[in-house]
Amino acid sequence: MEIEKLREFILNSDARITENIKWNGPNYCINNEDRITMRVQPPKQIQLIFHRGAKVQELPKNRIIEDDSGLLIWKTNDRAVATFRNAGEIEQGKVNLTDIVKKWIQETTK
Repeated sequence: MEIEKLREFILNSDARITENIKWNGPNYCINNEDRITMRVQPPKQIQLIFHRGAKVQELPKNRIIEDDSGLLIWKTNDRAVATFRNAGEIEQGKVNLTDIVKKWIQETTK
């Protein structure tokens, strides 16, 4: 159920988003460029990894987007992770998550 909710939020955020399986989980692309990957293991949590694809790119000086919600944990300025432990956390983060996905897609497809 949690995976389906997250899929729905991501796919409904932008009509250009396509879905495939990559790195053992659902992966979301714009113009065949990887942007968000769902990590479904270990089963006690689901993580959404926001990134700019598999190719190494120059690291931006600042974070790609602003996240006032605190939902994202930043690994680098172009890679962040949102972690959800249950359906309640997903529902609670719905508005912020949709906003984050829209901003991420906008900023990484320029």
